[in-house]
Amino acid sequence: MSKVIKRIEQGKFVFIAEIGVNYYDIAIDMQISPMDAAKLMILEAKNAGIHAVKFQTYKAETLASKNSPYYWDIKEEPTLSQFELFKKFDSFGKAEYFELYKYCIELDIEFLSTPFDYESADYLYDMMNAYKISSSDLNNLPFITYIAKKQKPILLSVGASNECEIEKAVNTIRKYNNSTLVLLHCVLEYPTPYEHANLNKIVTLKERFVDLIIGYSDHTKPNYDVLKTAYNLGARVIEKHFTLNKTLKGNDHYHALDPTDAKSFIESIEFLESIRGSYELKCLESEQKARSNARRSIVAAKAIQKGAIIKNEMLTFKRPGTGISPAELEKVIGKVALVDIDEDTIITPEMFC
Repeated sequence: MSKVIKRIEQGKFVFIAEIGVNYYDIAIDMQISPMDAAKLMILEAKNAGIHAVKFQTYKAETLASKNSPYYWDIKEEPTLSQFELFKKFDSFGKAEYFELYKYCIELDIEFLSTPFDYESADYLYDMMNAYKISSSDLNNLPFITYIAKKQKPILLSVGASNECEIEKAVNTIRKYNNSTLVLLHCVLEYPTPYEHANLNKIVTLKERFVDLIIGYSDHTKPNYDVLKTAYNLGARVIEKHFTLNKTLKGNDHYHALDPTDAKSFIESIEFLESIRGSYELKCLESEQKARSNARRSIVAAKAIQKGAIIKNEMLTFKRPGTGISPAELEKVIGKVALVDIDEDTIITPEMFC
């Protein structure tokens, strides 16, 4: 079973590093092969404590027409055609992804890759324990159906979608597949300005799809507050683009985390998880000592002689709380003292009847 899906089902946080196709630029920057760059990124992700790495598997010819316009910030990525951009990064195929999959097994980090066509959806089947479906395919119901029938857990990004479109996609999946389903809020704006992050949508998704897991796929420039807010609003899974060099121009480097960022973010989430504690309304074990010593007991406000009927004015309330609680005052008032009780003595049950 997928370790990532198991963590999700246990209610634990999962961080997915979206390597995508960033390894091509890393290869050029470091003067190594794309395969070596991809493996280096996987290793850095593992060392940062990341739970899964995710690639993107496509061929430009099956993904975009040659007339497809850009939809990203061309100051960051100057390519004006989707086809031209995707063509730069589509040389890997089944053999290369299988090699990366085997390397992930060696490192004990989960391998994922988003398929963008039927062929890759098929050959990735034996390499993945869960499928990721891109927001761009949310309305591609034939493709969603094809993946759903493979009977594996699915992570579905819901960027640039309306409620009815999300419902149709979810219903399509559920018609064929009852495995774990994760909906990832995201904004298809590269990069996403902070004021467009629209993180409250996470809350709405949790309310609307109560039987599903909700997460967040982020496209803002690196900012821990964005990611931590998403987590605090209920995103159990966070996916974020990953690079080894945030200064590289083009593609997805300019809104990605590097290994140092990722490690710090994961540590911050681990801290947040450690302080959340239990939902139970009860005294903590660690509070027991303070509870006993800081609360008050019924105490003799004056000396009480043996045989006296104990009255309210004879009593007061002081720390520690090791005696009879003030909440049980009625159990003491009107009783007969069985012994002489000195002033400032904590009243105990054997002192009266």
